[in-house]
Amino acid sequence: MKTRTALPADLSSVLALNEESEHFLSPLSRARLEALAQQATAHWVIEGEGSIVAFLLAFREASTYDSINYRWFADRYARFLYIDRVVVSNSAQGQGLGTALYRAAFMQARSTSVPIVTCEFYVDPPNPVSASFHAKFGFREVGRQLVAGGKKTVSLQVASVDGQNET
Repeated sequence: MKTRTALPADLSSVLALNEESEHFLSPLSRARLEALAQQATAHWVIEGEGSIVAFLLAFREASTYDSINYRWFADRYARFLYIDRVVVSNSAQGQGLGTALYRAAFMQARSTSVPIVTCEFYVDPPNPVSASFHAKFGFREVGRQLVAGGKKTVSLQVASVDGQNET
């Protein structure tokens, strides 16, 4: 398995992965993904046996990203790396690919003196797998908000890159 920066040729595979996990994510169109990829601080993919099996999309503060979840963090934190989404294909689950992408994100944040990594995940509908995954990285809830027209609730999460949680 090889982790690398996403290329324009990868976008169809990234969209397919996003669609496969859309019940845990917001939908993406090709145009939207292209725009986000241009703004992203990190848009990485993991390639295995000639196909994309995972990806991560993350943004730094001062981005023009219009996500309400990103904006929530931008209104409260001066310096952060926001992980917008990480997706691992159903066929590659349990191989540590999400962990590898998160470790890379924390390493990038640390190397650029960014003190915290932020993210969110659904708590309504419940996503206990994501809650457990994020807890292993030291994430803790700092807020909640309604999304999807009030149909879903996200837990807004923060983890310190040095292992010490801060708000």
